[in-house]
Amino acid sequence: MAKENNISAMEVDDDHKSKPPPDQTNANPKFFINVLQLLKSSQMQHGLRFGDYTRYRRYCTARLRRLYKSLKFTHGRGKYTKRAITPTTITEVRFLHVVLYTAERAWSHAMEKRQLPDGPNARQRIYLIGRLRKASKWATLFAELCAIKGDSRTSLEAEAYASYMKGNLLFEQDQNWDIALKSFKSARAVYEELGKYGDLENQVLCRERVEELEPSIRYCLHKIGESNLQASELVHIGEMEGPALDLFRAKLEAVMAEARSQQAASMTEFYWLGHRFPISNAKTRVSILKAQELEKDLHSPTADSLPAEKRLFIFDKIFAAYHEARSCIRNDLATAGNSENMKDDLSGLDKAIGALLGQRTIERNQLLVSIAKSKLNKVRDDKNDRVTKPEELVRLYDLLLQNTADLSDLVSSGRDRKPEEVAFAEECEVKSFVFRAERCFYLAKSYSLAGKRAEAYSLYCRARSLTDAALKKLQSLTGIDQVMVKELKMLYSESRSNSCIEHAVGIMEEEKAPENLSNRISTISLTGKDKKPEKYLLEKLDTYDSAIGDSNARGIPRIEAFPPALEMIARNPIVVDLAYNSIDFPSLENRMKKKGGLLSRFWG
Repeated sequence: MAKENNISAMEVDDDHKSKPPPDQTNANPKFFINVLQLLKSSQMQHGLRFGDYTRYRRYCTARLRRLYKSLKFTHGRGKYTKRAITPTTITEVRFLHVVLYTAERAWSHAMEKRQLPDGPNARQRIYLIGRLRKASKWATLFAELCAIKGDSRTSLEAEAYASYMKGNLLFEQDQNWDIALKSFKSARAVYEELGKYGDLENQVLCRERVEELEPSIRYCLHKIGESNLQASELVHIGEMEGPALDLFRAKLEAVMAEARSQQAASMTEFYWLGHRFPISNAKTRVSILKAQELEKDLHSPTADSLPAEKRLFIFDKIFAAYHEARSCIRNDLATAGNSENMKDDLSGLDKAIGALLGQRTIERNQLLVSIAKSKLNKVRDDKNDRVTKPEELVRLYDLLLQNTADLSDLVSSGRDRKPEEVAFAEECEVKSFVFRAERCFYLAKSYSLAGKRAEAYSLYCRARSLTDAALKKLQSLTGIDQVMVKELKMLYSESRSNSCIEHAVGIMEEEKAPENLSNRISTISLTGKDKKPEKYLLEKLDTYDSAIGDSNARGIPRIEAFPPALEMIARNPIVVDLAYNSIDFPSLENRMKKKGGLLSRFWG
């Protein structure tokens, strides 16, 4: 905080740029403030780029302190003396900045309380609403002062800002949704009009603010009953980014948590592979419901259109929800006492949640495999674009094999196994065969790139046999996955074609080996004088020989000699002083200090 308090007064000096034109410097000047651009730059530079409202609140406090000091508008020493800002007080634009940043400080303090880890409690929520009420009050005062002391554009932006703050207050209070809707619509209409004029940066900012206001308007319509929005659509709206949407996201999360709690009240049992496990803990039910809702988003028909990063983020949320449910189950298990039936039910529920975690882990790793495959044969166009190596896919398939083995052991660990559990274990075995075949194929590809033809040929043949076995296993199951069958057939054909290619390349290299050996032997010289020196890149620009050499052979690149050879350069001649030994210098003995004994010091 001390670092922020010692910020230089450059921003205060920058405010002098907002002076009125020369023709308005009269008794009643009109000031200009680009409100949205000023607030957006302050928010992005001081914490809100990362959602840090504490840092932004401290910045607003330090900014107000600098403004008060530079304007000599302090509030007394020791005892606080209130000084109101009225139209007669405003002699320059920085007085308007004081009112604006006071509203921003109150708003950021409210948002800071809203983002507490466990959410605000009843007392903190009362304080939060009080800060939003204060922000709305200062924003209204800012609009009134700008209507008198500001130009027409500044006054219009101030009105939009006041409407936005009023809408936030009513939005948080969960009341007067029609007035909140009217406030948000008023702010949107102003920003839509302002987005048609001005420079390009201002137009972009206004359009962004219009997009940020749209979810709040739609939510107000939903609460009034004039919209047919579903809960899933509201969740997708809440995925948009921007500081203006943080309050909406917090409200949406609270609404979804309340809906889950109501739905969890009717959820008394959990079904998994033919087993029924009773759930008595409300927190466990809510966590399982949250994970199931997220799983619906992953397995919906539109899930394939989602970007990979978004799907990975959903997987992380699912893992967090299931881990929370598992933690609650184990806490209940520790406090179960001597009730054996309750312990059995909780242990079975813990096993079921663990199996679901294993399934989702396999699905997430399969998603990582598909991302890596898309980058395997990709040409690097961008500096930051990373190309996948076959060794990375081998490591991913190692993880998948380990995950499948763990899941199979977990499912097979019970005594009274249901038919669903047996079928699930067989599915895991088939997946293990498929992953082994895929791993063997990419391991062969890595050996091929290293120039080891025999090993690559053997591994491609092994991948083909594993693929054939996996196809037979898959066809023996009752529910055949046609997508997996198609992928296995493609893998079989690729393994066969690559094995033929490796076989042919190996024979060609073996045929050329004696010729290459004889050529090398014929150029051997015991003295080394007959060895033809290899040219560097700049010496053979007219040929198409590679200066780097073959990627499979080990050799030193012949680009340029390093370190460079020494060259003779011209320098100043050495002057030898030949007359020095022939010069007779005069004697200096008479100037030298004579040395004497102790008595000579007294009598000279």
